[in-house]
Amino acid sequence: MEQHAKPMWIAGAQVTGTRTDTISSPYDGAHVADVSLADPEHIEQAVAGAHKAQRCLADLPAYRRADALDHVSSRLRERQEEIAGTIVSEGGKPLRWAMAEVDRAAVTFRLAAEEARRWSGDLQRLDTDHAGEGRLALNRKVPRGPVLGITPFNFPLNLVAHKVAPALAVGAPILIKPAPATPLTALALGELLAETDLPEGSWSVIMVTNADMDPLVTDPRLPVISFTGSGPVGWSIMDRVPRKHVTLELGGNAAVVVCADWNAEADLELAAKRIAAMGMGNAGQSCISVQRVLAHHSIHDRLLEKITAHVRAVVLGDPRDAATTVGPMINEAAAERAHAWVHEAATSGATVVTGGDRERALLTPTVLTNVPADARVNRDEVFAPVLTVTSVDSDQEAFDAVNDSAFGLHAGVFTRDLATAFRAHRELEVGGVIIGDVPTYRAEQMPYGGTKQSGVGREGVRFAMDDLTYDRSLVLTGIAL
Repeated sequence: MEQHAKPMWIAGAQVTGTRTDTISSPYDGAHVADVSLADPEHIEQAVAGAHKAQRCLADLPAYRRADALDHVSSRLRERQEEIAGTIVSEGGKPLRWAMAEVDRAAVTFRLAAEEARRWSGDLQRLDTDHAGEGRLALNRKVPRGPVLGITPFNFPLNLVAHKVAPALAVGAPILIKPAPATPLTALALGELLAETDLPEGSWSVIMVTNADMDPLVTDPRLPVISFTGSGPVGWSIMDRVPRKHVTLELGGNAAVVVCADWNAEADLELAAKRIAAMGMGNAGQSCISVQRVLAHHSIHDRLLEKITAHVRAVVLGDPRDAATTVGPMINEAAAERAHAWVHEAATSGATVVTGGDRERALLTPTVLTNVPADARVNRDEVFAPVLTVTSVDSDQEAFDAVNDSAFGLHAGVFTRDLATAFRAHRELEVGGVIIGDVPTYRAEQMPYGGTKQSGVGREGVRFAMDDLTYDRSLVLTGIAL
């Protein structure tokens, strides 16, 4: 093993293995770092440590878990620039977006600290009929057990935070397996966790390749798996361990509907600006990036012109440059795939309004119109800075198009009509409907997740805490109420 390879965190301690992996910049291929990979004994140490720590962590007073989470939140803000720089180096995310991600992760840990302090269960009177007279139930949420958290490359800090913070808040030990392309940010988070007084074994950041992940997935001492990533991998995990509690946050092809009443010039400018920013931001590599735009025919042409102008104004290039708004995709293969999908749509009759070019991992921000409904840039998850803009004749046609998808994560609806907003919430088969904005909006405290092929379960701090626990009731008898 190379001497300067980054160590892992196994049961809270830094450990090096006999093998390494190399992390390179998606922008120019420059060497960023070498990281140590886990040997089989490290996997055993991490799992055994979590198994041993589960009672101690669950019994830890709430204030101590909350204090640890608050500490991480504060330290993230203190080290924001440094950690953002790591995100830029290993993931190619532009600096402004990386800074925002660190800020969001700090919020996630703060919210988890707040929830840990009020995580108390509830009292339930049972004398609502004769058989329950003199009885009172105390219902508490207790951890299901140690958690295996598997995280993707696109948000290497905040999506790790959404696994770690809720688990520690409820007292569940957690092993984080970060994406092989972007492990350095998770390892930096380990440095902050190591500064706390959480019990040994409460957490690990373990480096294994995707091919070597099976021992973690199948180990019965990890009864909970929280996975965020690609659909095929996520569903294969669920099929592999059907008796485990598995939460899946998978993909989407998020749509935004722009209704006929959203027709003032200022309204269209706002919609176009948000669509362009959140379709191109993070190089489109978010499962709720704007991918499909469904615009009423009365405003379609004006909106398309404005969207195109904003997309053309995007600064594509070096993610380390403060002026850059869109950086590279995670690797050249990802950019090549998306570029092929754009070309495929164009040969099927779509019009490339702007973009459509590629240089290494940089895909020029792209707007397509007249796209066939069955083109992959419409039906699948493009996960790239690519937008399709389609004219529709009614809200019903737009809502039907949103629902004509294998996915159902988020949808955005630009309307000022309250009845239309409630109708969208009633009819759209998605986990979240965002009115007056794009589907990319997410707050750390709200329930987040989808339906259909977008996954099962919910994140969002309190909702994840619910998911990581089960109800245990204590019934008291002979109680005068």
